[in-house]
Amino acid sequence: MAVYGGASINPQRKAIAKGVDILVATPGRLFDVIGQHDLDLSFVTHLVIDEADRMLDLGFVKDIEKVKRLVNRQHQTMMFSATYSEAVKSLAAKMLNEPEFVHVSNQTTADTVSQSVFQVDKRRKAELLSELIGRNNWQQVMVFTSMKETAEHLLKELKLDGIKAAVFHGDKTQGARNRALEEFKSGKLRVMIATDLAARGLDIEALPLVINFELPPEPEDYVHRIGRTGRAGLTGQAISLVAQNEMELLSDIEALINTQIEVHIQPGYEVGAPLPARYREVEAVKPKKSFKHKRPSGNRGNDKSKPTRQGKYAKKAK
Repeated sequence: MAVYGGASINPQRKAIAKGVDILVATPGRLFDVIGQHDLDLSFVTHLVIDEADRMLDLGFVKDIEKVKRLVNRQHQTMMFSATYSEAVKSLAAKMLNEPEFVHVSNQTTADTVSQSVFQVDKRRKAELLSELIGRNNWQQVMVFTSMKETAEHLLKELKLDGIKAAVFHGDKTQGARNRALEEFKSGKLRVMIATDLAARGLDIEALPLVINFELPPEPEDYVHRIGRTGRAGLTGQAISLVAQNEMELLSDIEALINTQIEVHIQPGYEVGAPLPARYREVEAVKPKKSFKHKRPSGNRGNDKSKPTRQGKYAKKAK
């Protein structure tokens, strides 16, 4: 049984009451069940700490230690982590007693995932993404952004281009995220736009393509993102849309994975290529500072003299 926040606690509580062999839980909801419904963990003989590095990042160490005190004294603890930083080593030393260390692979990324970079002006990323999806007739694409605001903006852009998409981030309810995920898996949606909330633990069978709309601030998160494809022996493709200001992030990622990623430039998107009309129109109507007249401070909301956007892009922005 899985218990987690954002969903009703009653079905989870009832399932536990009937008896389960394995309980998978997030710390917050686990303590809700313990506190509100007297869940007893004293009979638990195996404690698994998954995504240990992420647990550290989110500040769950004290919660993990509390769970460890609540389970059977004669128990086995297993810790899993995709990265093994000094902080994870310190946690392992605190939580484990003379552990056996198992290193599954020396490779940071899987051979089953082909990686490539498209260098592009950051203002034209959404345009290039739509073109690549349409030109290649991609039907199932997971797109990662670093911010929820970017995800929402990209969703609007893709919908304007007639591409069925949904967002998956922390401001969405668990129910909304679950629905979006099911529609994406079933093929009702072509694109799932997600933050790093979906970079770990999310398994979509035979996902063919992951696109980094923005590179993550931490190189390790790149590894987790592209790990959503090329799973269970299948091949996958990872594409990153990289602007000039992200080149340093790209270098950090290449250093981590010890691989130089091939860089492509889509014809028509070269550095210095003329911007499409909609971008030129936006730039043309930028408000200019005026020093002749001061705008009344109490009438800003009704100022009709303020310049407005014109043309096709104005409609699109609305």
